[in-house]
Amino acid sequence: MTRYLISFDDGTMVIPAEDLPEVAEAAHAVVREAQAAGVWVFGGGLESQRASVVATDGTVTDGPYPETKAVLGGFSIVDVPSREEALRWAADFAAACRCAQEVREIMTDPDV
Repeated sequence: MTRYLISFDDGTMVIPAEDLPEVAEAAHAVVREAQAAGVWVFGGGLESQRASVVATDGTVTDGPYPETKAVLGGFSIVDVPSREEALRWAADFAAACRCAQEVREIMTDPDV
């Protein structure tokens, strides 16, 4: 099977505060479904705008910045037999989270 990253940009999940509990439960329901199907690997939301960049020389700077076009807001990793299956899970997450999801195949290192 192949692992896929399903993610969304921080700015795309704009939900009224009163709807957050409903959205959270819908997203958790999809996670439970993925766990029951045996395809769930890992996932979570990311603390908004809280990141550091470590350069090759070890220098640390804050970033990304609010003017950055896209900032990762959250992600899920699923292990499924096909891209089509990953897209199906992404559709479930998109409906639950009320925002578009991006799907990327995770490359494996054959030497590990």
